[in-house]
Amino acid sequence: MASFIIIGAGIGGLTTAHALLSQGHSVRVYEAAARLREIGAGVVLGANAMRSLSRLQLQEAVQAQGTPITRLSLSNQQGQTLQTTDPTYFARKIGFDNLGIHRAALQRVLLAGLPAGIVRLGTRLERFEATAAGVTAHFADGSQAQADALIGADGLHSAVRRQLLPASQPRFAGYTCWRAVVEAPQLALPVGSSMEIWGNGGRRIGFVPVGQGQVYWFACLNSAEPRNPHFAAFRVADLQRTFADFPAPIPGLLACTTDAQLLWNDILDLPPLTALAYGRVLLLGDAGHATTPNMGQGAGQAVEDAAALADCLTATPDITAAFQAFERRRLPRTTRIVNMSWQLGRMAQLENPVLVGVRNALMRCLPQAVSQQQMAWLYEL
Repeated sequence: MASFIIIGAGIGGLTTAHALLSQGHSVRVYEAAARLREIGAGVVLGANAMRSLSRLQLQEAVQAQGTPITRLSLSNQQGQTLQTTDPTYFARKIGFDNLGIHRAALQRVLLAGLPAGIVRLGTRLERFEATAAGVTAHFADGSQAQADALIGADGLHSAVRRQLLPASQPRFAGYTCWRAVVEAPQLALPVGSSMEIWGNGGRRIGFVPVGQGQVYWFACLNSAEPRNPHFAAFRVADLQRTFADFPAPIPGLLACTTDAQLLWNDILDLPPLTALAYGRVLLLGDAGHATTPNMGQGAGQAVEDAAALADCLTATPDITAAFQAFERRRLPRTTRIVNMSWQLGRMAQLENPVLVGVRNALMRCLPQAVSQQQMAWLYEL
């Protein structure tokens, strides 16, 4: 058995810790944050991700904290349906639901399943040294750790990737996003129903049920620059004015939200890399293939990474060979998702009224069977 250092205690890092421990490996997870904050946002775990969690004996615990998504609808600003998708079509074929879940609930489940002492908080990586024999990690507090290999699961702004690929930088998608998780029982939203509305002028808003009676909503606006000071000053009242002409239940969801619940972030991704494996160092999750959220696959691809890495290490005890096999298996798929999600976001954020009209007409004309066929590759690995 081998020893591994995992940098980052997000979804990818914690799931990978489970995967490696289940194989008998030695694992230590180092997280820069002094505590794991309960970020008020939701995630969608596709049926493909739930299948990977099942292989790691985590699916049942995660499922209990979320809500199965049974209907996805896309509408225009007038509330007219552009497209409806039945997620249960793929759920039946794969045997697992598409699940909406609060990110904090997912993180709690993953943490609770790990032995005490595996995760060390408040330990920021400064640099690492990799040789043919192993890896040494150096942390900001002066401590060090040695292992057979190091896995960078430290997100979009990965310190591991920054050392390996200094020129690789996050890419601004051209739009910014507000999010919140709210209690909204008075809206009586259909159970398991998720909706997205593509409006005029680059305005987009949607919501997903995330379990425990909660609803996660997000709202996107085009921005000429990242960290736009105009949008930095936005509060709930500003969003209510901006989306005042959107149909129900959008006004109701915004009315349920307080300024304290509101999160604001620009939408960023990582231009696809040409490699994930660097000898005894591996990039995983957002550190290696961060994507825009338009396909709902960011968290799911990190989960898939963990299961795939376990497979590769089962096939060969040679860590560098296993990392290379992981790269061959994962890179084409994650690259396709990053590129497709980027293009989908550009289409969703159109401002030109003529192009918006053409887009909406095309979406209405697309048969559901064709849409399902186009997405089959995402679920049928």
